[in-house]
Amino acid sequence: MNLEQNKLKTQRSSMRGIIESSQWDLTALFKTKEQLERFMSSHLRRAKKFAKSYEGQLKNIKPNEFADVIKEYEQILEGFGRIMTYVFLCFAKDTTQGDLYAKYEMQTTQIQNLVLFFEIEFCKLPETHRKEVIQHTPQYAYFLEKIIEQDTYQLSLAEEKVLLATSPVGVGAFSRLFDEHLAQFRFEPLKKENKKSNKGKKSHKLSEEEILSLLHHSKRSVRKYAQKVFSKKLKKSRHLLSYVLNMVRKDLSITTALRGYKLPESFRHINNGATQKSVDKLIDIVSAHYGIVADYYRVKASLLGINELQDYDRYAPLDTHTYEISYNEAIKLVLKAFENFSKEFKDIALKALKKGWVDSHPTPNKRGGAFSHGSVPSAHPYVLLNYTNSRRDAFTIAHEFGHMIHQELSKTQGYLNMDTPLTTAETASVFAEMLLFDMLKTTLDKQELISLYAGKLEDIFSTLFRQIVMTHFERRIHAQSEELKPEAFDKIWREENERMFGDSLKLTKNYDGWWCYIPHFVHSPFYCYAYSYGQLLVLALFGLYKSQKTPRMRAKFIQKYTDFLSLGGSKSPKDLIASFGFNLESDKFWLIGMAEVQKMLEEFKELVNAQNSLSSTF
Repeated sequence: MNLEQNKLKTQRSSMRGIIESSQWDLTALFKTKEQLERFMSSHLRRAKKFAKSYEGQLKNIKPNEFADVIKEYEQILEGFGRIMTYVFLCFAKDTTQGDLYAKYEMQTTQIQNLVLFFEIEFCKLPETHRKEVIQHTPQYAYFLEKIIEQDTYQLSLAEEKVLLATSPVGVGAFSRLFDEHLAQFRFEPLKKENKKSNKGKKSHKLSEEEILSLLHHSKRSVRKYAQKVFSKKLKKSRHLLSYVLNMVRKDLSITTALRGYKLPESFRHINNGATQKSVDKLIDIVSAHYGIVADYYRVKASLLGINELQDYDRYAPLDTHTYEISYNEAIKLVLKAFENFSKEFKDIALKALKKGWVDSHPTPNKRGGAFSHGSVPSAHPYVLLNYTNSRRDAFTIAHEFGHMIHQELSKTQGYLNMDTPLTTAETASVFAEMLLFDMLKTTLDKQELISLYAGKLEDIFSTLFRQIVMTHFERRIHAQSEELKPEAFDKIWREENERMFGDSLKLTKNYDGWWCYIPHFVHSPFYCYAYSYGQLLVLALFGLYKSQKTPRMRAKFIQKYTDFLSLGGSKSPKDLIASFGFNLESDKFWLIGMAEVQKMLEEFKELVNAQNSLSSTF
């Protein structure tokens, strides 16, 4: 059965009536901006009352009475989260609304400042008192243990208040500048393509998302054009974007020194509940297997009939037929893949589509990329997409819906425990992609199967190997004390990418500046390795799932996996993953996931060899 037949089959299923596009309904947060304003005022009063009642008094509260104090603290933080979720989503939908975001960012800083004492003061309690509190509040045990662990890096209350008060005009301001600047990028479409698709229409300028999607075009001239015009736009902004990245570097350097972290990356590992040892093992093992990437691209070059692949050929489709998948069709494929695994997963996704949890298509001034925002337990997650009708976009839906399901399941843990560290946050998203891949590969003909495998391997390379390339890049730029010029960033970027691609692909001069637009470098330094962490974890988990031979064994795994997601951040990643029999500190664990990548590459090469053998008989 080919992809077109599979679409028709899926369309005839019980999942009818899905709309062709969707937009957010933010009324679960606030029905009007006037309601937001009133809530802000009342919540500020609530925070003031909390501070008046408990600041300097925690030592006098009996351990068996502490639960009520923590619950009130949690509800105040959830209210803060509700406000900032709303204004962030307004900004993501329309990046010209920066004034709304800035207004409430400043106001909610007051709330944060009022309750800032709680965690600092709790850590100063005698150890015996803290232990008794934890015994009486088991639902908050891991949260309290985490803040005790991080006490080493806390400053005084007065110093923390100064840092918090100045944060909106510090590195956060540069993050906003980065987002607003890139959101304004517009690109002229390739004239030949534009004439065909927009005859008689006014020319439509392309967003960042739309121009980058052309790197997946079947025509090499279109891919080259997209790379050229995007590179040209980055080059015009390189002074500004390098300055932003230098400010992020400086801010992290100051933070590292003030708080006493061993390395610039240390704060991220502590927040992720990951040890330096496990992260180093991950990075070393992935780096040692860069050859998988080069091996794949050598095969791809022969399939494309190109002697020397260029960077703009990385995502060239192997099948020259362009498979456009409407949003409606992609949604049905994802729902079916979820239903094959768990009815609960499908039901959550269907509810999200019907209730306005998803914003699906590119619009002017909308933030690029895709995300799922966990929001607050008393509301629901919100998913942002920029759907452009490609099969790759269908996998993006699966990825973000995986996040959404994880967030929806984990909200039962409450605001303080619902958020997962980055290392396990990517588990559900990548697992959801594997569910879609696993379904599609049973329905496609040989040629489409080769194309599907190629796309999946390239996605894995982006999630696994490329993220380690970016981590090496960050390690090198944050290890240097002086301000770096754009050319210095270019050099490091090229060197780290060349390590991965080897001689399988030529990086053009234009590609040197492509570090400029990576949002994680600005918003979340040292975030990237978490994708690799999650990818190898998922490959190990998915291999375990597929090894369950009977319906009963599979049902048991599905329940264990659902429970794992439902726990959110209420336990350490190490303890969560141990329930599956895995040890994050062991080389063996990471090598299990890496073996799955190698296995997938070998399956791809077997398909190619079989296709070549078939062709040679005619």
